[in-house]
Amino acid sequence: MNTTLRLKTLSLLISACLLAACGGSTTEESTATAESATAAAAAAPAPRFADGTILFDRMPGELGYWGNPSLHSLMEKGVEVPMNEQGILSNIDDAAKVAPFMDWSLALYKHRQANGLQDDPVNVCISPAGPRHLQDPKGFRMVQDRNLDRVYLMFGGGNRNWRHINLDGREPPNLDEVQSTFFGYSNGHYEGDTLVVDSRGFNDRFWFSNGGLPHTPALVLTERFTRTDHDTLVYNVTINDPRTYTRTWEAEWTLAWVSGDIEEGFCEEGRPLAGVAQ
Repeated sequence: MNTTLRLKTLSLLISACLLAACGGSTTEESTATAESATAAAAAAPAPRFADGTILFDRMPGELGYWGNPSLHSLMEKGVEVPMNEQGILSNIDDAAKVAPFMDWSLALYKHRQANGLQDDPVNVCISPAGPRHLQDPKGFRMVQDRNLDRVYLMFGGGNRNWRHINLDGREPPNLDEVQSTFFGYSNGHYEGDTLVVDSRGFNDRFWFSNGGLPHTPALVLTERFTRTDHDTLVYNVTINDPRTYTRTWEAEWTLAWVSGDIEEGFCEEGRPLAGVAQ
């Protein structure tokens, strides 16, 4: 919450307390006033550029980033399957509910779950990518570079990696003509206040979700970023990988605005150095 909103909220709360002390309202009315003030501050509108475009990053003089995801792993929208923050299912028998798997991908997902995610590439400092980056506990920023017509996603975790989204109107690449990469190729455009991004051209050397959901280089993501108010970012992604899943499917979660500067995290921190006696 920025300074102006804090002052406005404090003023309304003080007014409510003074009314109650002076007999100007009942305790119930004062409580309702205070609650309304808090709700109004929490629902402050999303900031915008001068031309009306939604600002996904911090305002001038403000520190903050996106974090605290409401989900910790990809899961089909509308499905509720208990799992921990690493994406390990509470009950492995729920595996088939998570996504519309093919037989082979369900078997691989259950294998990864059963062995406690020991094969996770992040264990050897291969960075996560795709939607998984947007569930990292260290958060991320969305920096809109209007000179180069790009958006940069800057990640606190995963070795402080970043990816960029082109907004210059270029067509998505033909997957048969490009080298697959960890972060793929992302092209975006605005639909109203939503940033819509086509992401494709991924390799399969990383896990694109906590918990070990499989994917292949045929993966295409349609990502939608919507800042519904100052403190809330809604992320929606459509997963299309016809080699891994029986149909396209959606996942969605929210992220909260976290005051302060983005945290920094490196995979190598705390890891023993190769060839050095411990």
